[in-house]
Amino acid sequence: MEARIFFWEMMTQPGIPTLVHVAKLAGVSENTVSRVIRNKGAIAEVTRERVLAAIQTLGYVPNRAAGSLASSGSMLIGVLLPSLSNVVFPELLEGIHAALRQTSYQAMVGVTDYDEAQEEQILSSLLAWRPVAVITAGFDHTAKTRMMLDTSSLRVAEVMDIDGEPIDIAVGLSHRKAGYDTGRFLIERGYRRIGYVGHDWSADRRARHRYEGLRQALTDAGLGLVDEARAEGRSSATAGGEMLSALLRRQPSIDAVAFSNDDMATGGFFHCLSAGIAVRERLALFGFNGLEIGQALPLPLSTVRSNRFLIGKKAVETLLEHRMRPTERLVVDTGYEIVEGATA
Repeated sequence: MEARIFFWEMMTQPGIPTLVHVAKLAGVSENTVSRVIRNKGAIAEVTRERVLAAIQTLGYVPNRAAGSLASSGSMLIGVLLPSLSNVVFPELLEGIHAALRQTSYQAMVGVTDYDEAQEEQILSSLLAWRPVAVITAGFDHTAKTRMMLDTSSLRVAEVMDIDGEPIDIAVGLSHRKAGYDTGRFLIERGYRRIGYVGHDWSADRRARHRYEGLRQALTDAGLGLVDEARAEGRSSATAGGEMLSALLRRQPSIDAVAFSNDDMATGGFFHCLSAGIAVRERLALFGFNGLEIGQALPLPLSTVRSNRFLIGKKAVETLLEHRMRPTERLVVDTGYEIVEGATA
């Protein structure tokens, strides 16, 4: 009888179902409904099932914003990524979601477009939702962003890079070491006239560090870069082909080229095909990232494979080990793998 009266009231007084409606239908208190939604506290299984059935029946959507702003019990983790069009970052996000899947936490994602000022603006808005943690890509932030992250009590993971001092934790790989190992790989293969093809570093500190590591490896071997060509914009296959063409016009005797990433190296590979340059026999090509497209080339690309999925997963797992920020900063090295491929 009470259920029929309740549904008659809902039909005659239409509107968005609220927590009050769920509590009334389930025959429990509003606090009980709230605890079921937030998965907090001991709840009898029969009560939990009754509340969940009422939520499904009514099509109730919890107001996460109101809950977060009203208390410190937010279940949000902010994720600030430079891009979603670059396949590297969706793979990172997959790792984040894999780690969150068995928890009550949800990711709130913002895309900065490699712009530190945009990151600052997004973070300022995000903090109003009272997230328990924030994940950002790399160590480069505006002074205000760093202040907001450094002085807040929330956990902070700076990912993809460990060549710096983290605010809280850093999860990723040493790009300087990856660049150094790239140089050592080419030297050990017998290449001596080595060139470099890259993209604009102003928004990509990690590519710059790989370049620095490469140069250090050559210096330690008594060598140096014969020449280099860098595109003014972001990395792309088109830019990679154009820059390799320009490099070879200036230095046709180069026998190996290290590229800033696999996108650029893939473009270089197609330039070699169109120009009749025998890859590996005449010119070695080496990339970075270990992307699927590089391994699908007629000759699988020699490269460094970074563990993007693992980076995202480890970042979340490490953040959730302790809700309070430890006094000691932590660096989690997820490593990388040299992929020999067939182009170097």
